[in-house]
Amino acid sequence: MNQKKQIISTALKNLVIFLAPLLILSSCAGLSQKSLTKPPVKEKQIPAVPAPKKEKDELSKAYTDFTMAMLAISHRRYEKAREYLTKAIERDPESVHLNRTMALVLKKLKHYQEAALFAKKCVDLDGNNVRHHILLADLYTLSGQSDLAIKEYEEILNIKPQNRRARLILSTILIRKQRFKEALHQLDRLLNQNPDLVIAYYYRGRIYLELKEYENAEKAYKDALDRNESLEPALFDLGTLYQMTNRPRKAVETYRKLVSLYPDNLITRERLVNLYLKMGQKKEAEKETLEIKRHSKPGEPGRQALGLIYLREGKLNESIEELELIVKAWPNDYKSRYYLASAYEKKGNTEKALEHFGMIKAGSDYYTNARLHMAYLLQNQEKYDEAIKILEEIITALPDKAEASLMLASIYEEQKKYDEAIPIVKEGLRHTPRNVDLLFRLGVLYDKKGDKDSCIREMKGILNIDPNHAEALNYIGYTYAEAGINLDEALAMLQKALKLKPDSGYIIDSLGWAYYQKGLLDKALTLLQKAAKLTPDDPTINEHLGDVYTKKKMYTAALERYKRALSLHHPHEEQIKEKIKKLNKTMEGIK
Repeated sequence: MNQKKQIISTALKNLVIFLAPLLILSSCAGLSQKSLTKPPVKEKQIPAVPAPKKEKDELSKAYTDFTMAMLAISHRRYEKAREYLTKAIERDPESVHLNRTMALVLKKLKHYQEAALFAKKCVDLDGNNVRHHILLADLYTLSGQSDLAIKEYEEILNIKPQNRRARLILSTILIRKQRFKEALHQLDRLLNQNPDLVIAYYYRGRIYLELKEYENAEKAYKDALDRNESLEPALFDLGTLYQMTNRPRKAVETYRKLVSLYPDNLITRERLVNLYLKMGQKKEAEKETLEIKRHSKPGEPGRQALGLIYLREGKLNESIEELELIVKAWPNDYKSRYYLASAYEKKGNTEKALEHFGMIKAGSDYYTNARLHMAYLLQNQEKYDEAIKILEEIITALPDKAEASLMLASIYEEQKKYDEAIPIVKEGLRHTPRNVDLLFRLGVLYDKKGDKDSCIREMKGILNIDPNHAEALNYIGYTYAEAGINLDEALAMLQKALKLKPDSGYIIDSLGWAYYQKGLLDKALTLLQKAAKLTPDDPTINEHLGDVYTKKKMYTAALERYKRALSLHHPHEEQIKEKIKKLNKTMEGIK
């Protein structure tokens, strides 16, 4: 998983910190002792004419069932309470209190969708009572029906604009739905009503961080910390921001404060270790690693941080040892299992890697990436059918998952089935038309198929999206140089690509080859020698250097390069053999 994405993902989870208690705790309020002493269940106005005996009997039975339900609730026997309430509601379906009590019992049982049906009945029967709207909105939120929840919280705020809790939860849902402008509007309303509301400043920071408005995010987090300097998620996210904006010292300072307040925050300690290692402060990293050991025991979930540190340092045996203990104790800790599988993959133990990737279940945050790894490993084993099946499943479920489309296309490309690979990439582009990785692969496939015009078209399409895409600049420049056309344009593109990636042996080779085609042999030689040093095992670079040596009549050096190109399995082996044959004849003639 990409490290920056992981940083953002971890920070996003802080949104739930405040939301969950607000929703869950409210389930207790409706089932308080006060509910047990509530007057009879029938809220209807007493009729002028006495009710028939049959109706009185039904109401009496409903009251008895209600009383038994309340007794069951007092003993926390919620399933039994549900049975009694079901009978009571059958006898008195229009009772708001019965329907509300049933909704609260079902909420306790975590049957949120079913509970919402009874809460909706309360709203229909008594729409002016904001308590019923709040219950319904909470249940929609808990059951994942966020669009319905938004409408209900908006209705609550129409009735009671000062309801801080409703506005706060509405803001949270809007953030999670990435409706950031609407969320900011709600947060502004909250802060107008409550200028010192810490959580509102924190949520502002979250939004601005998502929008990459880093200055605004930093200010919002600091506003939150000015009002509560020990707010853990704000400190964590501020450290995240400093990492994302390449301010490692500020990140370390923030994380150090966080662990001084919360010594058991092992995720933060893991980040400190990684930052210290990047900054070359190995002793500090070792100290922090010892702190992780001190604050956790082998096999505890918190020990995961240590396993990940060892994995990043390349200490694969130590990483495997830590993570194996965790997954034995916590089989459903899919993050630990994912990185355990990754450690086995890096170690070259493909079977163990496949075993652990395969144990990660659908619905986990790590499921799709685990399946991608499995497909990659199976492809390397040339088990193409199994790999294709996995990738097709991913694409069916997530058609905009470009990595799956790229990998599936690469399997067909590896087998030189370009006509099968191209439609896969095109389908991926239908869902993500500006994905430069897919566009680049499409260009490469056209090139391998021999369709140079289509290749150049796709590469130029990339430059329309990203003018500084070094690989596309290099591909066009090299294609022109190889064909001996548009050499001035090729040189300009390749020089730009080299400025973007000055240490790329492949770009240096392309530029050297363009100079060779222009007849500027000295420039070509200097560049191709440098390319061969940077990328010594590329057969084409060795061939190009051999060609320059041949032109400059440095035959011994040329022969050495051609032989090396051959030993590196040059794709055009016969062509290299022919060059060696001609060169040997030339050298014999000189003798």
